[in-house]
Amino acid sequence: MSLHLEATIEDRDVDVSFDVADGETLAILGPNGAGKSSVLAAIAGILRPDTGRATLGDDVLFGDGIWKQPHTRGTALLSQDALLFPHLDVTDNVAFGPRSAGHSRSESRARAKRWLAEVDASELADQKPSQLSGGQAQRIGVARALAAEPRLLLLDEPMAALDITVVPAMRHMLKRVLAERTAVIVTHDALDAALLADRVIVMDRGRIVEEGATKDVLTSPRSQFGARIAGLNLLSGISEGGGVRTPDGSLVGGLSSEPVVDGEAAVAVFSPSAVSVYLEPPGGSPRNVFAATVTDLEPIGAQVRVRTAEVSADITVAAVADLQLMPGTKVYLSVKASEVAIYV
Repeated sequence: MSLHLEATIEDRDVDVSFDVADGETLAILGPNGAGKSSVLAAIAGILRPDTGRATLGDDVLFGDGIWKQPHTRGTALLSQDALLFPHLDVTDNVAFGPRSAGHSRSESRARAKRWLAEVDASELADQKPSQLSGGQAQRIGVARALAAEPRLLLLDEPMAALDITVVPAMRHMLKRVLAERTAVIVTHDALDAALLADRVIVMDRGRIVEEGATKDVLTSPRSQFGARIAGLNLLSGISEGGGVRTPDGSLVGGLSSEPVVDGEAAVAVFSPSAVSVYLEPPGGSPRNVFAATVTDLEPIGAQVRVRTAEVSADITVAAVADLQLMPGTKVYLSVKASEVAIYV
């Protein structure tokens, strides 16, 4: 079931417009306070936009003088907390949606058992929510949402509160149940988007700053947040001589797959693994060199991410020790132009 949304929420400074195709999973990414959850709340009917219009298939959810109540929209919202009814066992929690829709108790419980099997939780059928782990409770939340047979599934950071050890299994389960189902998932995790979403929207300060196929956004980001979640460096500015002139006056050289006309807004994107760190200005082949100050050192697998205000570099622990790096160290960061992609 396709979704069209236009919504302005003035007191939260949110103004967005987008579409979700039938059977598509859309991920909404963005920093805290970007307005992601407000968008889901508007679709679900929990928050009423000041202006706009939303349709789900041929039905108007709001706009044109219409305001559908949440329970009549055919949507289901799953948040960080599964919000299970504590007095009901797992089966009756999952059966609540069908029962509320008028189905018999036996039919509702049959649907509940089917969806519990779908999320690999049949063995939990007779337990109470107080007996469940966080990961188990969230599986039950997914089953309860799907048992209501929603036309649109909304997921708001569904794995944010889970122990890291159960997240991979949760992702695997969601990938299976979201297949060919129309869904919108809010997340801050690039891996969630990569594994679950067909398309990505990046929000910042209540606006959509980037959108496209998941692979394109995560490999060729055009926004600062898109680059950060993809683990890439991004420097923005104006195209000049095939490179990017940044606001501080630096000219970043690189390669572009398309012709670049001088004077256009452009970005230079490159991996932290392509960046070398020096204590003195490096020589050698043509490079982009940035004078910077180390702000943080962060373990990333077997390497260390050296963060500065604008550019990050991934180097070995031995290199960190050899350079005696620590927050406050003055460094020179270097990346070959051949490692930099230019986009306009």
